[in-house]
Amino acid sequence: MPSKRRLLRSLLGRTDVRSISRRYFISNGFDGTLTCVGIIVGAVLSGIPDGVTVIKIGLGAAVGLGTSAVWSVWEIERAETKAEILRIEEAMLTDLDDTRIQREQRGARLIHASASGLGPLIGVLVPLTPFLFEGTVVSMAQAGVAGVGLGIGVLAVFGAYMGSISGQRWYVSALRMGLAGLVVAVINLFLPG
Repeated sequence: MPSKRRLLRSLLGRTDVRSISRRYFISNGFDGTLTCVGIIVGAVLSGIPDGVTVIKIGLGAAVGLGTSAVWSVWEIERAETKAEILRIEEAMLTDLDDTRIQREQRGARLIHASASGLGPLIGVLVPLTPFLFEGTVVSMAQAGVAGVGLGIGVLAVFGAYMGSISGQRWYVSALRMGLAGLVVAVINLFLPG
C-alpha cells in the first residue's frame, strides 16, 4: 500500500497528469452543469410538483453523465497509453509489462477517469441542492431560480479557475463560462411545451 500511495503522490506531482485530469474534470463538469440547468428549467416549466422528483431526475442524469465520463476516459486513456507503450517497446526492443512505466500509465489513467467522473457529479449535484428545501423553505419556482443561479456559479468557478491557471483575467473567464449557463436557461424558457 505505501508504494501505491507513493506512486499516487508522484503522479499527482506531475504537470502532465494534473493538466489532463483538469481538462477532463472541467469539460465533464461543464457538461453536467449545463445538463442540470436544462433539467431544472424544464422541470419547473413542465409543472413537476415537487423538488424530490427534480432531484430524482437530476440524480439519474448524474449517474449517466458520471458513468459516461469515467468509462469513456478509462477506455480512451487505456487505448492511448497502450499505443504509447507499444511505441516505447518498439523503440527499446523490450517488453514493458509490469514495469514502472506501465504502473505509472495505469495510475494516471485512474486519476484521469476519477477526475472525469467527479466533474459532472459536482456539476449536477450543486445546482440540485435548493430542491432539497422545496416545500419547506422555498417554492418550486424559487428552487428553480436558485438552482440555475448555483449552476451559473459553478460554471463561473470553473472559468475563474481556468483563467487563473492560464494567466488570463479570472473574472473574464468566469463571466464567459457562467454565460453558458444563462444561455441554456434562456433557450429552455423558449422551448415549446
